[in-house]
Amino acid sequence: QVQLVESGGGLVQPGGSLRLSCAASGSIFSIYAMGWYRQAPGKQRELVAAITSGGGARTNYADSVKDRFTISRDNAKNTVYLQMNSLKPEDTAIYYCNAGHFQYSDYVPFTYWGQGTQVTVSS
Repeated sequence: QVQLVESGGGLVQPGGSLRLSCAASGSIFSIYAMGWYRQAPGKQRELVAAITSGGGARTNYADSVKDRFTISRDNAKNTVYLQMNSLKPEDTAIYYCNAGHFQYSDYVPFTYWGQGTQVTVSS
């Protein structure tokens, strides 16, 4: 079992930046790959970024956020981050973190989810 708590969301203007954090507890954090998902109103939840377990040597990104978002992890703090730069109105969504694993090159989520944090990009 692992418990996940996201923070860092808020209201930001287009072109601005935010850093989301997800603190994990209840299990050995480093054994899990981690992912950030988002869900906009009326849309399905989508994978935004993922990072492998351990040192996080590999990362995956959705095409829509490549070169703008960066996922990273600090195993000493049991925390995964999502740095979001050059934010656009279409990035508005609830952002969730997830613990999972990689199957070949694809991130596969386990049923461990945080409660989500709202990100709103608007002028």
